[in-house]
Amino acid sequence: MIKGTVELIHTASQGAEKVTSREEIVVIAGRGIEGDRYYEGKGTFSKSNRYAEGSDTNGRDLTLIEAEAVEGVLNEYQIEIEPGTHRRNITTRGVALNDLVGKKFRIGEVVCKGICLCTPCRHMEALTTKGVMEALENRGGLRADILEGGAIKIGAEVEEIIG
Repeated sequence: MIKGTVELIHTASQGAEKVTSREEIVVIAGRGIEGDRYYEGKGTFSKSNRYAEGSDTNGRDLTLIEAEAVEGVLNEYQIEIEPGTHRRNITTRGVALNDLVGKKFRIGEVVCKGICLCTPCRHMEALTTKGVMEALENRGGLRADILEGGAIKIGAEVEEIIG
């Protein structure tokens, strides 16, 4: 069983705006994080309706990244990624996010579905450091849709829903 915890939470109200650290967020099924750029349709990539090929959804409700991936980039590439600058909403620990593509999972009381990998892009690299795209290849995180909304807090468990 895939299981971990929420370590950090970040949102931004506008595309390319500096992210804000949060202790708790409220998420709405099919919409995203209240107050976040994609909830409001103001994200850098909001114009695109679909993200994952073959998906009826865009996977922009919620983005996640592993703390271990961020630490790996520092250890292997000597690139420090400051908290939140990777532009993902939730930083997890102890959960292999790549394994959640196509699966339902719970974050605290919230039910999500992993849609596709959140591949690093030039926009993120422009906002951080040269080389971060390559360093985060195959470990840039997960794009997810929210199926059942609620609150997500730091320390919440992240676990795959079996069955």
